[in-house]
Amino acid sequence: MGCCSGRCTLAFICGMQLVSVLERQVIDFLGYQWAPILINFLHIIIVILGLFGTIQFRPRYVTGYAAWLVVWMTWNVFIICFYLEVGDLSKDSDLVLTFNLSMHRSWWMENGPGCRVTPVTPPPSWAPEDHRYISISGCLMDYQFIEVAHSSLQILLALVGFIYACYVIKLISEEEDSFDFIGGFDSYGYQGPQKTSHLQLQPMYM
Repeated sequence: MGCCSGRCTLAFICGMQLVSVLERQVIDFLGYQWAPILINFLHIIIVILGLFGTIQFRPRYVTGYAAWLVVWMTWNVFIICFYLEVGDLSKDSDLVLTFNLSMHRSWWMENGPGCRVTPVTPPPSWAPEDHRYISISGCLMDYQFIEVAHSSLQILLALVGFIYACYVIKLISEEEDSFDFIGGFDSYGYQGPQKTSHLQLQPMYM
């Protein structure tokens, strides 16, 4: 019963992670943030493998999923530090999240709650010709805090998922040990009846 309960809870957590990271993936696509897009895609694949391992009783998949969650939490801590500009990090840097391929920022910068976007005309002389120059005002929450909230949610889900993944791995190991103790894996504990060989007929001479 405990194993079923733990597996069901972990499967639910994996489902929550998939829903939240798919929403985040769409937002990052709209903002052309290539590094988060790649990391999110990898996270989606590993969460699916973790979900499969949970349902199919595959401890190796669950172990890999738990190990990845440590990396995922580290990445989200970095994202929080990036948007809060901890240390030498700057949220205005193009190199970190877009690989310096574009000048795009977070999608929430222009589409946050209450934000009003006003094109600036004429644009400054230093503005690139293929980009518009805008003024943003009236936002109820700055975009960096929305990004921090998203990353904090991912850390919370990953932390709970890691705890339950370790719990499920422990339960699976205990169940395998108990099954082995009663001879479940002992190929020599029981041997079926041997098939008797046919009698060899010998010619009889009269």
